[in-house]
Amino acid sequence: MSSKLVPSDPAKVMVIRDVVPRVITTLSVPFWRFGKIKVGGRGTIVRLQTGALAVLSPVALTDDVKNKVNELGEVKYIAALDAEHHIFLGPWHAAYPSAQVLGPETLPEKRAKQGNESVPFAFVFQKDKPITSISPEFDAEFDWEYVPSHLNKELVFHHKPSKSLITADLMFNLPATEQFSRAGVDAESGIFTKLFGAFQSTKGDAVWQKRAIWYGTSRGDREAFNASVARMNKWGFERIIPCHGDVIEGNGKGVFEKVFAWHLSAAKKAN
Repeated sequence: MSSKLVPSDPAKVMVIRDVVPRVITTLSVPFWRFGKIKVGGRGTIVRLQTGALAVLSPVALTDDVKNKVNELGEVKYIAALDAEHHIFLGPWHAAYPSAQVLGPETLPEKRAKQGNESVPFAFVFQKDKPITSISPEFDAEFDWEYVPSHLNKELVFHHKPSKSLITADLMFNLPATEQFSRAGVDAESGIFTKLFGAFQSTKGDAVWQKRAIWYGTSRGDREAFNASVARMNKWGFERIIPCHGDVIEGNGKGVFEKVFAWHLSAAKKAN
């Protein structure tokens, strides 16, 4: 993996944080989009009440991460939250081969074409074949929405007990302060980062991120995207854990409704 994208020694710069002790643990690392834009990366470990672990958008499996996993429980689910967040699926499945792998349509074919490690997908989310159950323990704690109208085929999970919305590229919350906090560089430095960050911020009225999602992310099938956003907005989350940028605590629902205001309004008018 090119050091221009991800750190060559992730153990030195990863931030392992218990967002909710014994329930939600985040693994935050530096990540450079196109090798230039500091967007950060984040994996999330959710400990179910049964002790099973769900690993969403896995990042590098360092020794410290393995120790944390051993402390928490047994990895039973590994999910790529979209067609881009999959580069560490192979190492995680190799370490925990009994875990079920989840991902969106197009990803198995993409990985095969790229020559990635062979990983058996237990669940592939498809537009025309909705998945309504993963397992009793998983179903009891998660809501999910597959958003095939998203450019990257997004999977969004809501962990109900912790009221946490866990996303990949659905929305950003730049700058990636936590993710670059051990990297020895300013998360906001660089002209490309500043420009991209302006389009992917939730500050103020977030108008530039609204525009980026409306005219970019959702342009393929905006009506279906609107419907997905409306369904997610019915969930009772208070926290948003994005892959790119800082975790949003307490007012997550308000930030979500601000960023997706145009989509929510369009969905309401359609109904």
